[in-house]
Amino acid sequence: MNDPSLYNADLAPVDPSQRTWSKWHIAALWVGMSVCIPTYMLAAGMIALGMAWWQALLTVLLGNMIVLVPMVLNGHGGTKYGIPFPVLVRSSFGTFGANVPSILRGLVACGWFGIQTWIGGAALYSILATLGWIDPVADKSANLVGWLALTPTQFGCFVAFWLIHVVIILCGIHSIKWLETWAAPFLILAGLGLLGWAFMRVDSVAAIFTMESGFETNAEFWGVFFPQLTAMVGFWATLSLNIPDFTRYCSSQKEQALGQVIGLPPTMTLFCFIGIAVTGATVLIFGEAIWDPVQLVDRMGSSTVVVISMLALLLATLSTNLAANVVSPANGFSNLLPGVISFRTGAMITCVIGVVIMPWRLFNDLGAYIFTWLIGYSALLGPIAGIMLTDYFLVRRTRLDRDSLYDRNGIYPRVNWIAMGVLVLAVLPNLPGFINAATNTARTPDATFPIFFDVIYDYAWFIGVALASVLYGLGMKLAGFRSR
Repeated sequence: MNDPSLYNADLAPVDPSQRTWSKWHIAALWVGMSVCIPTYMLAAGMIALGMAWWQALLTVLLGNMIVLVPMVLNGHGGTKYGIPFPVLVRSSFGTFGANVPSILRGLVACGWFGIQTWIGGAALYSILATLGWIDPVADKSANLVGWLALTPTQFGCFVAFWLIHVVIILCGIHSIKWLETWAAPFLILAGLGLLGWAFMRVDSVAAIFTMESGFETNAEFWGVFFPQLTAMVGFWATLSLNIPDFTRYCSSQKEQALGQVIGLPPTMTLFCFIGIAVTGATVLIFGEAIWDPVQLVDRMGSSTVVVISMLALLLATLSTNLAANVVSPANGFSNLLPGVISFRTGAMITCVIGVVIMPWRLFNDLGAYIFTWLIGYSALLGPIAGIMLTDYFLVRRTRLDRDSLYDRNGIYPRVNWIAMGVLVLAVLPNLPGFINAATNTARTPDATFPIFFDVIYDYAWFIGVALASVLYGLGMKLAGFRSR
């Protein structure tokens, strides 16, 4: 039975005949999502805190290898049953309770959508300046748009890039697949081209890699490494939940798993390496480290090179944003009222929220970006991942009644209160550390909570996953649940 309160065409299982995505489609999806400005700048925070370039790069690689595990595991249910994340999570949280993890994950994506759109708008602004259509100095001395703290041109570029997303969204999810497939090879070539530019502009390539570790003791290094590793895992903690939104279109488990292995860790590590190498070259070329590729392209000189490079950045940001930050919240909002909210309507809700949060304020504070934003939401999403994985693999042993997932009178409860309680309990240990980080008082005498909670917060995602997995497994066993 397809209950209209739980079913619409966008949430329906994908027919086997329509599961046409191969490992190369999934790999291209990951290339499109990974090649973006935040990835390029990811090592900046680590090096600023004292890491050597190779330590930052290994942290990125290790973090992506770790998060690949829940990616592939959560992708299993999407491929096996052809269902998206909001439907898969009904088995653990209940047919109505699934709205809680879906919306929590969706709101994080809305924040990311706003940040990426702001970055793309900034690149568009630079293109206009390079072409001589605006004078940045004169424009930035103009009156700001009230409480937005932006000039009219800056806000106009942001809105223009936002509208490009809207046009593609209205064409449906398969237009996103098409964009990712065609954008992937171009984005890799653009990154390698930027790396080649850096190598050709310096006298000695070896001189680029002179960023040594700033730690005097091993304890100092480990004190930075673990929170940065957690932040790296948090970078893709969102996709580790809603990856079924994409693997539902895969023809087999082998294709979805190989596609993710091929696409995620190598691309993230390569693009972070490009960011590190090019930034090291800017020290030699310009006398200062320029981590922001938008600012770097502004300094390159040739207007043709600048425009082409900015267009590549725009494409990178667009491909990342559509796949990583639109699909999940669109499905999540659709899951709230399937009869009223379609995929396109849910995507438009995402776009509106992405503007309302004023993302430029969040992105401009690197400390808030890493410690409050990345680690903060990993503390929230880690427990959801732990519950989902334990439910699907250990409790239900990958056996789901797909029809009951769309029927409020089926075998799954409206709300699984065990999952709800475990979610709260698994988040609680990280809450004091989050409050300290959000108030910029972590590890200081002014902190609201003792330093012990800051140490726990350094491992937020890992603690959340482990605690939720254990508590949920015990809770379901004590409740007498037996896999069907």
